[in-house]
Parts: sequence; structure tokens; C-alpha cells
Amino acid sequence: MRKMMMFALMLAASPVAFAQDAVKEVLKAKTYADAQALVKSNLASMSDADKAKAYNKLVDLSFEKISKEQSVITANQMAEQFKQGKVQPYDTLGFYNALADALTNAVECEKYDQMPNEKGKVKPKFHSANQNRLYNLRVYLVNAGQEAAQKNNSAGVLKYWGLYSTTADTPLFADVANKQPDQYVSQVAGFAARYAIQDKDFAAADKYIDVSLKHAAANSDDYKDALSLKFYVAQQQLKTKEDSLAYINKLKEFYAKDSSNDMIMGTLASMYGNMNMKDELKSLVNSRLAADPNSAMAWTLKGQAEMNANQWDEAIASFKKVLPIDAKNVVVLTYLGFCINSKAAAINGDVPAQKALYKESMGYLEQAKELDPNREKANWSYPLYQCYYVNYGAADQRTKDLESLLNK
Repeated sequence: MRKMMMFALMLAASPVAFAQDAVKEVLKAKTYADAQALVKSNLASMSDADKAKAYNKLVDLSFEKISKEQSVITANQMAEQFKQGKVQPYDTLGFYNALADALTNAVECEKYDQMPNEKGKVKPKFHSANQNRLYNLRVYLVNAGQEAAQKNNSAGVLKYWGLYSTTADTPLFADVANKQPDQYVSQVAGFAARYAIQDKDFAAADKYIDVSLKHAAANSDDYKDALSLKFYVAQQQLKTKEDSLAYINKLKEFYAKDSSNDMIMGTLASMYGNMNMKDELKSLVNSRLAADPNSAMAWTLKGQAEMNANQWDEAIASFKKVLPIDAKNVVVLTYLGFCINSKAAAINGDVPAQKALYKESMGYLEQAKELDPNREKANWSYPLYQCYYVNYGAADQRTKDLESLLNK
């Protein structure tokens, strides 16, 4: 009986002994590749403390490469500054990859290093050392991503700029002394998101966008760009009616927090239109106009809804409300011309009245032409051709020029 009990105890102890042997093997490894392979194959059997040790070993091995190349970088900087010595080549890519490996493994080390020990207490062993040696080096990932972008290396861009973005708020660097705001992260995260979108990796893109939004100054270009990307990514993933309704609810949450934001309002209005939610669209526009009678976006949306319903007088009135606020809005100028032309076409028998309307329309459409000669924002050419045809006749050179433009 005693022998059986001892055998059972030996069996119970063997996984612990095996795990201890595994972490010892990791700690004895001489190369990053060997240590990484050992960590991957034995991680499941390790305790949290041993996992922290194992990942920290990977950081140590990565740092050997970083230190080697960094010494050359420092020597080169001194040589250039004091015009003494010779600038030596160094392994730029190896330096960048080692830094990426070090940061990735330091984040993993931190996760297990912060776990409670057997007494329920958190006593991190590697936090300070990894923070001190990596925090100031992280900025090199910006250069790494930029060099990858110049080489059209999308995978490299996502590796370096993606890691720079996701480590912006890592607990490893949360308590850095005298920590300054990260001046690059919002823009870098936005760039990383664009590359992820190109790769159709919308989950990664959304992650980077959230970083950009968090760190961008309110109403800055970076914030607006990130918000626009946020909506674009969400729209790309709409598959069902339920998806669309869930997206609308998310937009409503954004709008409730920032009801003066035209981008959010325009996106929400577009979704209402796509879902044929006319009452919701009308309520959205009316509530905005009640709060801000000079909202160009609200008057534009109101005019569009009226135009789509062939309510020409109402649409004309709404679009004309926009121009004192946004006189160079090419889309509104084109829509206004289109609505006036449509009103003119509906008149029967009153040729002078028709011509007067086409002449009025022509003024708005010629403004649109001047502001947008290549029709990049709105296609003003056909309604303006109608105006020229009625007022100048088919033989007039202005009419002919526009007719040839329509065929391009």
C-alpha cells in the first residue's frame, strides 16, 4: 500500500518537475530561435511564474541583437557629430525585427509577471527592467514601418506600425516616470488601419482605429480620419439586415455623444436612406435644425430627401438655405440646378417661365463647373447642357462643347 501511495505521489509530482525542466531548458538556450521553439512546445505545462521567466528570456535574447546593432548606431552618430571615425553599416532589418520580438515578448512576460503568486500577492520580477530597456526604443518602430512602406512591404508595415499602435496603452508602460503624450501614435495607428483594410483584415483595422481615436485630439484631422475609417470598416462588414440595424444603433450612440458632428450625421442619414427609414431620417434632420437652424448638413439632407420625392419647390428652398453657409458646395449647387431644371421641365406651355428657370439654374451650375471642372465631386454637365440648349440653342458653341463633354 505504501509503495502504491509513493508511486501516486511521484505521478502527481512529475508534471511539475517536467515544467521546471522545461523552463530550465529555455533559460539555457543560446539562440532566440531555440528558446522560442522550447517556449511554444512547453508553454501549456508551465506555471505563470515560469511563463514570465520564459518570455523574459526571449526578451533577453532579442536584446542581445538590439544592443549589438545599437552600439553601431550610437558610434555612427558620434562619428557624424564630431567628424571622427568611420560610419559603419549595421543590420537595420535585424535591429527592427529584434525590437519587435523584444516588445512582443515583453508584453507577454508582463501578462504573467503580474499574476498573483501562490500566496495571492502580485510581485512582478521583470516589469521595471523591461520597461526601462524598451520604452525609449519603441519609437524606432515608426521608422521601421516607414521603411517598409517605402518598399511596398505591406506585411512589414502592419508588423511594425501595428505593434507600435497596440503597445501604446500596454500595462508595461503605463507607469513610466514623466511619461509624455505619444505624438505619433494616432497618425501611425491610422496608417496601420489603412494597410489592414487593404488586406481585408477588418478586425485588425478596427483595433488600430480605436487606438487612433483614443489618442487623437478632439476634432483634429487625425480624429476625423479615424472616425471615417471606423464607419467604413463597419459598413464593409454589413451582411444582414440585423447587421445594418446594429450599425445604426452604434452610429446613434456616437451621434448622441457628438450631435454637432456632420460626418456622423451624414453616415447615419445614409444608413436611414439605405434602410428606407424615412421617418427616422426626417426626425434626425428636424431635430438637428431645431438645435442649429444654420446646419448646412441638415439642410442638404432635407433637400436630398425632398429631391428624391420629386418635391422640387421644397428641395430648391432647402438647397438655397445651404449656400449662405457653404457657398462653394459643388454637390448642393449641382443638386439645386437639377431641381430647378426638373421644375422647368414640368411646366407646360409657358416657355418664358421655363427659360427663366433654366437661366436661374445655369448660374448655379456654372459655379459648380468653375469649382469642379473635372466633375470629381458632382456631375454638373448634363443639367448645364440642358440650360445651354434651352437658352442658347443646339448650334451654339457652348452647347456643342458640353455635348461633346457628355460623350467622354
